[in-house]
Amino acid sequence: MAAMQSESAGAHEALMQFLYRAPIGLLQTTLDGTIEMINPMSASLLMPLSRNGDLDNLFTALEEVAPHLRQLVVGYEPSNGAVCDSLRIVVPARGESAAAAQILSISLMKLDELRLMGLVSDVTLEVQREESGLARRLDAAARTDTLTKMPTRPVVRDRIQRAIERARVEPNYDFAVLFMNCDRFKQINDSLGHLAGDEVLGLMANRLRAALRRRNRGDRTADNEAMAGRLGGDEFVVLLDNLQAAEEVHAVAQRLLDVLSQPYSVLGQQLHFTASMGVVLRDHVTGDADAALQDSSIAMVEAKRAGGARYVVFEPSMHERAARRGGIESDLRRALLNHELFVVYQPIVALQIPEGADCPPSHAAGVEALVRWRHPTRGVVPPLEFIGIAEKCGLIGPIGEFVLSAACHQFTVWRRELGRLAPRLLAVNLSRGQLGDSSFVEIVERILRSSGMQPSDLQLEVTESLAAQDESVQARLQQLKALGLSLALDDFGTGYSSLASLHQLPVGTVKIDRSFVSEAVSSAHHHVLIEATVRVARSLGMGTVAEGIETQAQADLVTQLGCEKGQGYLFSRPLSAADLVLWLARNDAPKAS
Repeated sequence: MAAMQSESAGAHEALMQFLYRAPIGLLQTTLDGTIEMINPMSASLLMPLSRNGDLDNLFTALEEVAPHLRQLVVGYEPSNGAVCDSLRIVVPARGESAAAAQILSISLMKLDELRLMGLVSDVTLEVQREESGLARRLDAAARTDTLTKMPTRPVVRDRIQRAIERARVEPNYDFAVLFMNCDRFKQINDSLGHLAGDEVLGLMANRLRAALRRRNRGDRTADNEAMAGRLGGDEFVVLLDNLQAAEEVHAVAQRLLDVLSQPYSVLGQQLHFTASMGVVLRDHVTGDADAALQDSSIAMVEAKRAGGARYVVFEPSMHERAARRGGIESDLRRALLNHELFVVYQPIVALQIPEGADCPPSHAAGVEALVRWRHPTRGVVPPLEFIGIAEKCGLIGPIGEFVLSAACHQFTVWRRELGRLAPRLLAVNLSRGQLGDSSFVEIVERILRSSGMQPSDLQLEVTESLAAQDESVQARLQQLKALGLSLALDDFGTGYSSLASLHQLPVGTVKIDRSFVSEAVSSAHHHVLIEATVRVARSLGMGTVAEGIETQAQADLVTQLGCEKGQGYLFSRPLSAADLVLWLARNDAPKAS
């Protein structure tokens, strides 16, 4: 028996010696954390955490970095089992010259109702490897666009920069940067939703890849292949690398535009839209990759300004125009504050005179309010130069509100002071930005109330593409009608609507675009289109206005075709409020006599 006890004691001693010398930190404590056994490895790892330089109690030593450890043990009810597994603890770096923080892993196991066994290990290198792997994965994700699986801006920029640097040392090396942006892509998101827009972007990416894959066939290395990337939104960039001839740029640019303009089948609908492209050739690259991207973007804007669905090659002179547009934006913000904007009014005359009417054909059946800008140094700036910029930079809402308020207050002055001579109706254009503003109906209601204008005297005009948009826009138009005002469809014939869909739009007047009126006398096609529009509108109880009448022959024709009202330079250019009063008096002379 004594021999057996001696052997047992020897085995226990051997076990303790093994645990004491083990290359992993081991310790044993009571349930309150009092350390009963700790090997050198544990002591070495835990000592830097001890505030008082002792390791009498595990929970006390770890109070600063793991204050919840004691509560974990207290809350663990089973008589044995894992209390915590691989709890990571940061050992703070001490002093300015100390190395980076050390990471420890602590596991606690409840042996019985009295004791805990702990494992302590240094996992600093493991954590560093995990963080490095995560950083690589995040970097890979950042370099690949999730939606299109295309390279992102950093990758595109890097490839362009390498092309620029290579061109500096290889005189015969040639490349080009192509910057693409969809024409009217926002209308897809607005009318069909962002899911449809995302699907279109994915299809565009596939088409670009397929088109460039055909070009890349042959003996080309990865660094010499054309690549396409997505910068964000509906903006794509293509780098044409290792060009063999200058003509290749033009051929590829046109082919890409043709590919992108093919119909898209999305959500059971056939969508048609085009893209605009700016091209920067090697000879015009004077800076780094960012400068090349900026220049290609400037050229793309020029393509859009020229009507879209085309490419434009960058020229240095475009910098001046881009700077001028940027200057217009800042000047326009100042103009709103300094009251440099003003409103002019173009008469809308009655072409068909109802029996018993009290005004001659030339009298203003209404006026359309139009904004103008009197720049302190440039004089009067044409609307075409600033309206598009105002829409892009978010100023169209404040400008539109100013025009509506000024026009409504002026209209009530005319009605009060001119009596029978005053215009019968005020027409004001609405922009996409205004209709997208959830508070716009309240703004209109407030302006009507403050000006004292009757809602029935106000006509708000929207373009076809706006009137035919999603349910939220349709609902806002219905809310405006509920105020008692009327709605007109502006520039009819230039958007997405057709005669067959007129009955679906919440409008009471159709304004026939000037492009139809200008061709009506010489073109039988346009003649028939105007006649059909008038007939359909009349059948739906809608009025008609012919825009852009400049000759008496045009006026006679649209009158003969049944248009109720006309507007254009034949009758009058846009006038100031004071000049309109003179025009009204002058054109009332036949009635006065």
